Amino acid sequence: MKKILVTTCFALLMSVGAFAQRYAYIDSEYILKHIPDYVSSQKELSALSAQWQKEVDTRTQEIDRMYKAYQADQVLMTAEMKKRRETEIIDKEKAARDFQKQKFGPDGELAQKSTSLVKPIQDRIAKAVQAVAEADNWDIIFDKNSEMIMLYANPRYDKSADVITRLGLKPGVFAK
Repeated sequence: MKKILVTTCFALLMSVGAFAQRYAYIDSEYILKHIPDYVSSQKELSALSAQWQKEVDTRTQEIDRMYKAYQADQVLMTAEMKKRRETEIIDKEKAARDFQKQKFGPDGELAQKSTSLVKPIQDRIAKAVQAVAEADNWDIIFDKNSEMIMLYANPRYDKSADVITRLGLKPGVFAK
C-alpha cells in the first residue's frame, strides 16, 4: 500500500512538472525603435502620407471653390448651365473620394507600401524571437504591446534586449 501511495505521489509530481511552462515577454515597440530600417520606413510612410494628404486637401479646396462660385452664379444661369456645373462638381467630388480611397483605403497604396516595408522587418523579428525562445527553452513569449493585457510583468522575463541582440543590434540606445 505504501509503495502504491509513493508511486502515485511521484507520478502526480511528475505530471505537475510536465505541465509547468516557462513564459517570457517582449516589448515590440522597444524592439522596433532599435531597428534603423523600421525607423526609416516610418519616415518614408509619413512623407508619402503627408504628400498625398496635401493632394487631397488641394482637391477639396478646389471643390469648395467651384461650389461657392456655382452658388454665386446660380441666379444668372440657365437650367442647362446649372446642370452642367453641378455635374462638374459631383464629378470632382467623386474623383477626390476615389483618389483618397486609392491612396489611404484599406487596400490603398499607403497600406501596400507599409506592408512591403514592414513585413520583412516583422519576419526578422519573428525569427529572432523564435531563436531566443529555442535557445533559452521558453515555452511561450508574449508581446506586451499586443491585444493581450498584462497586469504585471516581472522585468526579468523581458526578452526584448535578447531579440535586439539576436537581430545584430545594440539594446539600450534608441535609433535616431
